[in-house]
Amino acid sequence: MNLLKLLIDNPLAFLLIALPLLYSVIIHELAHGWVAFRLGDPTAKMMGRLSLNPLKHLDPVGTIMLFLFGFGWAKPVPINLDNVPNLRKGLILVSAAGIIANTALAFLAFLLVDLFSPAPSSMLRVLLYYLAQINVILAAFNLIPIPPLDGSKILMGFLPDRYHYAFSRLEPYGFFIIIALLYTGVLNPVIVLFRRFILLLISVLLP
Repeated sequence: MNLLKLLIDNPLAFLLIALPLLYSVIIHELAHGWVAFRLGDPTAKMMGRLSLNPLKHLDPVGTIMLFLFGFGWAKPVPINLDNVPNLRKGLILVSAAGIIANTALAFLAFLLVDLFSPAPSSMLRVLLYYLAQINVILAAFNLIPIPPLDGSKILMGFLPDRYHYAFSRLEPYGFFIIIALLYTGVLNPVIVLFRRFILLLISVLLP
């Protein structure tokens, strides 16, 4: 999705998509830092990253990519797991935090739709719809076990140490691997599978 073109053609639609997308990405990163802080790592807090201020999190290249292609990223929150007593537990919990935060936001959006039943064409309904869908997709995408995505780090937390080196060697090329797999459509079935799982989980939790 070309958000820049959408901004020119339909500014209201741009706001209804861009704002949920922006803050969903920010909350994803904020969740990593907050969980790390709770586990004993003050790095993100000391660097002022435990904030909802977009200027603290925006990555220039990631923001441009987001506007042009609908695929972007925020600056990763700095984390030092050497400050966490249990390294494996810390790696799993900190990595899972962003996915859980996005799933929680999607759940909240669906819950608000159920509670208030806004008219299908209302601005609130559209905003909640985009908030839910964006967060489900973000959670599903980050579950992919390819570095540097969170799914790879969660997996590393469960794997024996001898496999960590193999993952660390992939990380410098991970971004290009992900782009290539997205472009060729190889990742689409994986994202659809994770998306269905997340939607199923949310449907079970909804009252």
